[in-house]
Amino acid sequence: MTLTKVTLREPSADERRALEQLAASRTAQARLVERARILLAIADGRRPSQVAGDLGVCKPTVYTWIHRFNDRGLGGLEDQPRAGRPPTYTAEQRAEVLAAALSDPKGLGLPFGCWTLDRLRDYLNEQERIPIKRSRIGEILVDEGLRSSGADADATGRDGGRGSRPSPVLYFTRPGVEDLRRSGS
Repeated sequence: MTLTKVTLREPSADERRALEQLAASRTAQARLVERARILLAIADGRRPSQVAGDLGVCKPTVYTWIHRFNDRGLGGLEDQPRAGRPPTYTAEQRAEVLAAALSDPKGLGLPFGCWTLDRLRDYLNEQERIPIKRSRIGEILVDEGLRSSGADADATGRDGGRGSRPSPVLYFTRPGVEDLRRSGS
C-alpha cells in the first residue's frame, strides 16, 4: 500500500487573513471556526496527527479540510448540500402560513377576531388549499421566530398537560412588533 503525503497549499495573504478572522470569531458557526483553526495549524507547520489531537477531531477530518481547501479555497469550508427528504412545504406555503398568522381574521372576511391553531388550520386548508396539520403550523411559526401572546398555550398548541381544553386564542407577533401593535402604529 502506497501512502501519499497530503500537504496544504500555501494560503494567499487574503485567505490567511480570512482564516485568522474566522478562527478568532465568536459569532461565526462553530464548525467553520474549527475548520479555520485546523487549516491555520497545518499552515503553521504542525502535523495532521498533532492538530487532530489538539483540536479533538480525528485525522480523516483534518485531511478532509486540507483537501477541500486545496480544491476550493475558502469556499471549501462551507457545508456541502446534504441528501435527504425534501421540505414538505415550499417557501411560498410557509410564507402563506406566516402571513395568515400575522393577519387580522376579520380583514380576511372571517367571523372571528383572533386566531387559534384550529382556526388557522381550517383557514389554510379550506381557503389557501394548503393541507397542513395544526402541530406543523405551530412548528413553522416557532421556527420563524413568532411567539404567541395567548396565556393558555405555547405556539405549538400544547396546553401544558391540562388535558383536552379548547384551543386557546393566540395573537402571533414577531418579537418587537408587539409594542407597535399596542401603540396603534
